Amino acid sequence: MIRELAEETGCDGVVERLRGVDSRVIPAAEAQRGIEHQNVGIFYQVRVTGGALRPEPNGETAESVWTAIHDVAGLRLSSLVDVGLALAQTLPPTGHIAPVTVGGLIQH
Repeated sequence: MIRELAEETGCDGVVERLRGVDSRVIPAAEAQRGIEHQNVGIFYQVRVTGGALRPEPNGETAESVWTAIHDVAGLRLSSLVDVGLALAQTLPPTGHIAPVTVGGLIQH
């Protein structure tokens, strides 16, 4: 997790806790390549300790920005963001939340 944080954002951090795990099947009709697949998301609470926010060099990240949590819902989102928002807003001690309906634009 910490390596990915540094690679994709330029930031250093420490994992404070596991927030939850989401597993869902993406139907072929909703999948970018038209092939059904399973999507697994692992959500951590991380505290940024240093570094400088930047896009991933030679990677898939075009831009890195800090966004207030109340502004996230208005953005183009990956389906996993809906689950991450639910975990961040409810902070369940067990990491279990009710099934989350994925809304907005699904991008994988």
